[in-house]
Amino acid sequence: RPLGRALRGWGVALVAGGRLQSAQPFPRALRAASEDVASALGLASDWLNPGPASLLAFGLPDGFAGRMTRRDFGGLVVQLAARVDQICFKFYAAVDQGPRSKHSQDLRRLSPTRDELHAAAAWARTHDPSDGFHLMSRQALAAFGAEEADAP
Repeated sequence: RPLGRALRGWGVALVAGGRLQSAQPFPRALRAASEDVASALGLASDWLNPGPASLLAFGLPDGFAGRMTRRDFGGLVVQLAARVDQICFKFYAAVDQGPRSKHSQDLRRLSPTRDELHAAAAWARTHDPSDGFHLMSRQALAAFGAEEADAP
């Protein structure tokens, strides 16, 4: 698989002064740095993008900032979401976009446990408390073998 398809990132937030702030829109310097990385590594120009920046406004999973892992790419510093947080984000997107979405595939690759799926579902429902989303999240849990009746 070409590296440009395997490495993609979404900018949920920017870290400024030790605090998280919206990544939408990307500052000019960050856009330029991500384009330099894309060019150097043969990645798509949008390998790093602010697609899910709205998640910050709705609330990130508890403890998100403390679990981030720092990676330096020359002058570009990236804080990566922890696996448990990626599971939350992917579960939310998989419910929103359906079982055939790339997010469902990504979630399967993360091999979440039942407890991780239940925690992700609980977090996702804080973003969309509607009955329809609740029903779809129950269906997603079942599809991943973590029926709601199994919840701790």
